[in-house]
Amino acid sequence: MTPIDSAPARFALFGHPVAQSLSPQIHAAFARQLSIPLQYTAIDATAEAFADLLARFAAQGGGGANVTLPLKQQATALCGSLGDGARRSGAVNTLVRNDGGWHGENTDGRGLVRDLTERHRLDLRQRRTLLIGAGGAARGVAPALLDAGIGDLFVVNRTPERTDALADALGEPGRVHPRYMDDLKAMGEFDLIVHATSATRSGSLPSLPMSLIGTRATAVDLNYGDSAIPFLAWARAAGAHDAIDGLGMLVEQAAESFRLWHGRRPATDEVYAELRQRHALLITAD
Repeated sequence: MTPIDSAPARFALFGHPVAQSLSPQIHAAFARQLSIPLQYTAIDATAEAFADLLARFAAQGGGGANVTLPLKQQATALCGSLGDGARRSGAVNTLVRNDGGWHGENTDGRGLVRDLTERHRLDLRQRRTLLIGAGGAARGVAPALLDAGIGDLFVVNRTPERTDALADALGEPGRVHPRYMDDLKAMGEFDLIVHATSATRSGSLPSLPMSLIGTRATAVDLNYGDSAIPFLAWARAAGAHDAIDGLGMLVEQAAESFRLWHGRRPATDEVYAELRQRHALLITAD
């Protein structure tokens, strides 16, 4: 898609809750780096209010937006067109104003893969992978993980219907396998485990057997800060080779969104390092 030629007046993050989001700080840092004028705000939007608030934002000159929990799947229905990642995942995290409507993209997966392969120098190829969760966050990263060359992908979720729906949407029945939480003890070891639920935001973590962790396993939580602590503590106790939170993914997906809006991709390492130092224990993630 052709990027917007000039910076629109307004950008925003929609989600619920969003008060603790780092996205405004990240985009402000990108804008300073590239000398691009930017107004970026966080708008708290429940599922019931989202469509109306987005329409109001567009009427007031909004040119682009990020979408976080719990609105990523709902956002797809508000788009006139979808990019490949959004279409395959059924979830949108980036909106671009285009010919009076919204074009939906999903940059989460590209952000995750870039963080894992370039920042953490991991080889994802042929890794037997477990994805815990089947909501908007899980949907956003699954296609990119498959494209990055992982081996078989097993998806588990508390709600079997959502697990099956995600597996169907990914469309690779020989490679993508829906399973249920009760199956975990018999599933063997994994090389990559991605935690993509919001359960730890309320202080709970699904019961996970330590037998899931293989000898070279990487455990990734798409949350960061306090919300990532329970899963990463479990992974370290189980002997994971790498335990990685979602802060790097957050910065990288934001850079992809910024590129879609402004036609230029900012450098991310300095922004990531500053956030890591200043916000190590922030509670929420996008």
